Amino acid sequence: MAPIAEATLPASTPTARRLSTLDRWLPLWIGLAMIGGIVIGRFIPGVSDLLARLEVGGISIPIALGLLVMMYPVLAKVRYDKVAAVTGDKKLLISSLALNWLIGPALMFALAWAFLPDLPEYRTGLIIVGLARCIAMVVIWNDLACGDREAAAVLVAINSVFQVIAFSLLGWFYLTVLPGWLELDSQGLDISIGQIALNVLIFLGIPLVAGFASRFFGERTKGRDWYEDSFLPKIGPWALYGLLFTIVLLFALQGEQVTSRPWDVARIALPLLVYFGVMWFLGLLTGKTLGLGHARSSTLAFTAAGNNFELAIAVAIGTFGATSGQALAGVVGPLIEVPVLVGLVYVSLWAARRWFHTDPFTAERIPS
Repeated sequence: MAPIAEATLPASTPTARRLSTLDRWLPLWIGLAMIGGIVIGRFIPGVSDLLARLEVGGISIPIALGLLVMMYPVLAKVRYDKVAAVTGDKKLLISSLALNWLIGPALMFALAWAFLPDLPEYRTGLIIVGLARCIAMVVIWNDLACGDREAAAVLVAINSVFQVIAFSLLGWFYLTVLPGWLELDSQGLDISIGQIALNVLIFLGIPLVAGFASRFFGERTKGRDWYEDSFLPKIGPWALYGLLFTIVLLFALQGEQVTSRPWDVARIALPLLVYFGVMWFLGLLTGKTLGLGHARSSTLAFTAAGNNFELAIAVAIGTFGATSGQALAGVVGPLIEVPVLVGLVYVSLWAARRWFHTDPFTAERIPS
């Protein structure tokens, strides 16, 4: 399990030297966090209700804090002086937009109807998950897989802009218009642009500004060597602490629903498994076909496969209620996404050597 740990080390640190227990066994800690959250939500009275009440504007304060702690160290690692080079990569930008806003929602719509034709609530919940493109946790998976941090920052920012503009429109299209054309059942979606913008501002805007400010002032006062060799290693583990904290909270919030309806969870999980796998491999193959190299191809894959479950859950609860089938489908999203994308981190590191003939940790070419 060491490759994940190596990906969390700063670029100047030799890989596989001294690995912390947290880094080395990250998949185990994630599994325990998921189980612990479900147990807390299922067997400790009032915890899920308390978490549900700690909301402002439909956003859970504890979960928001966990996500901010998770995202800040990763965005503090980004070298913002290299972002301009990413924005000039039209192949990367166009392919990302196509995967995220054309292929992803259409694929989830097709899978939801194929696997859940008799369960309209769960089907609608899955379609909402497919519309909510990832702007938060994807930075963790990308970093662990040795993806391009600068490219991830740019793609996440672009997704956030499109999310504000396109989420409501696509929700109307996939839940009302397209089912009508195909003579299928339809359900509307009522979500304001302001709510989506607030979601983007909190989950992306705050940590992005904090990360940029840290690098700008840190390098200006202490220099780049101090910033990358001293400051980043100190804050780096907090990304994983925030990740584990967020996972515990998410599963504590809906632990009772998950455990009380295991067959429903299994039915929702199957199309999600297909979706995450197809989108990730499609992204990686697209990057390889376009000659983007392992780092940017990996970034393309994870940004295509990841979803903004925070927004999907908030929309489902706000529109259909906390105990609705749509909300349960939103909760099952991270239940499947987290372990699947952790596994795909390992696949990405393997593909770097086998498909791209590149050492993912040094970016050096490996002879074929």
